[in-house]
Amino acid sequence: MTADRSGPAFSVHDIPFSTHGSWFGISPVLAEKTYAEDLHLVSHQNGMHAVLRLVPLEAATGDRAETRVEATPALLSWTGTAGRVDLAYESPDTVRLRGAGLSLSVSAAASTLTPFSGTYFFDDPAARAHVFTSYETGRRYRVTVLSGTVAQTVGSQALGSADRGLRVAAEADGFWEIAVEEMDTARPPYASTAAFAKLVEEARNSFADFVDAVAPWRSADTPAAELAAYVLWSATVRPAGLVTRPAVLMSKHWMDKVWSWDHCFNALALAPGSPELAWDQFHLPFDHQDETGALPDSVTHSEVLHNFVKPPIHGWTLGHLRRLLTKPLGQAELTATYDRLERWTGFWLTARRAPGDDLPHYQHGNDSGWDNATTFDPERVVVTADLAAFLVLQLHQLADLADELRRPDDALRWRRTAAETQAAMLDQLWTGDRFVARGVATGDTWSTSSLLDLMPVALGEHLPDDVSDALAARIEAHLTPYGLATELPTSPHYLSDGYWRGPIWAPATVLVEDGLRRAGHQRLADDVSARFRALCETHGFAENFDALTGTGLRDRAYTWTAASYLLLAEAHTRRAGH
Repeated sequence: MTADRSGPAFSVHDIPFSTHGSWFGISPVLAEKTYAEDLHLVSHQNGMHAVLRLVPLEAATGDRAETRVEATPALLSWTGTAGRVDLAYESPDTVRLRGAGLSLSVSAAASTLTPFSGTYFFDDPAARAHVFTSYETGRRYRVTVLSGTVAQTVGSQALGSADRGLRVAAEADGFWEIAVEEMDTARPPYASTAAFAKLVEEARNSFADFVDAVAPWRSADTPAAELAAYVLWSATVRPAGLVTRPAVLMSKHWMDKVWSWDHCFNALALAPGSPELAWDQFHLPFDHQDETGALPDSVTHSEVLHNFVKPPIHGWTLGHLRRLLTKPLGQAELTATYDRLERWTGFWLTARRAPGDDLPHYQHGNDSGWDNATTFDPERVVVTADLAAFLVLQLHQLADLADELRRPDDALRWRRTAAETQAAMLDQLWTGDRFVARGVATGDTWSTSSLLDLMPVALGEHLPDDVSDALAARIEAHLTPYGLATELPTSPHYLSDGYWRGPIWAPATVLVEDGLRRAGHQRLADDVSARFRALCETHGFAENFDALTGTGLRDRAYTWTAASYLLLAEAHTRRAGH
């Protein structure tokens, strides 16, 4: 199926306008739960920072113009009764804006400049441009007028508190046009490379090629596929700072990092159509693996956090990834991946097993990815069955890799460890009808109404039938009309916007659906998939969703949600034979 070259329309209140490779977007979202009246250029270098405010003005009076904002993947427009302003990306670090009938104010978002914060503004005579320099991003934002005139500047070279910026307008009822660049210290004066219409055409084609590659199976039965692809495409950034590879951030809102399990779902969704980008997503956190083998909690432009980890779902991911990649991995790639996965597994078997314990433990809910799940209410340093299950899957994957690499002794060792870990999980944590968690310090055990307690279903075909059947029955109780609630809605601990204490999340959905299907619970797996797909088609790609209303919660442009929709939609389409 060929994409409509204009692509899907979307609201910039939910999804930032950006392009593949760029570290900035155009959005009214300035921080978590912080929405501005105006659109801003928001950069994600050195964190999330609103740098420039973009305000269409009435040409005659200079007053704010009443406009309607519309966005498609290639073009953002402000439309008013007197005229319009259009914005398109020329490259990942440059946008072009043009207008007719309306003028435009480009001003610093921060009004106060100190020796360590804020934005300085000046006229650069060498480049014949106006420049904003941001302490927060450590970058410069150069505005070059291509046509029209600078009607006004304010705050040039001002210190302290001041308004800073310029107003650009047309001459003699014509068009005005400017370029805005995010840059380092200096570069040659801006020179236009193409007409504005050509930029829009190129961006349309770039996105259309991407969505045709990653979702060629889409149809009227998967109406959210193109928008899901846009969320992934537009959240991708070029290597910069501590980001060693092209990276799909979780969002170009405030969740602008790569967490060390979120990346797995993005890799899987990209694998069939963009295998190199998918492979980069899988390996990016491994580029920051520490001396113990641990992966960081998260990676972003100027920060790598090691205070927590994330669960070892990477063996599960690698198995699926290799089936989805269109090109087999070479011997060198397999060897490097084996070594990295071996070290990550070794971390859990050494640094995270208390003396005499058979099973590894989390040290905080954050380590599980389910930060505040009720499983962690009694204690935080706990042995849980989900961790054991993921580790078993990873051990099986290591064994398969060792076979391919002709390391039979390693393969035997990994399979033996997998069997021992699964046996210990069932012997120590399975009560006959449910899994319990165990405090490492106290030895106390408990069960909860959290879906996390049921995540060992990810073991799929490796589970005994009676365990699989019991887990499936409990999972079905978590189903609302919109999908899998992470806490039973009947639980006294259920919270509608309680993060992992109720809302529906994409990764839990994908892992449960896959485990159910591999265990033979096809009907329930189909139901889980259908409800989540319908949720995304109605409510978009939020970080999580109210389990009882379907309303999107928190960050509204989350890539692992979009990726999970693409995974489930593609698999459904394939099963249906479309």
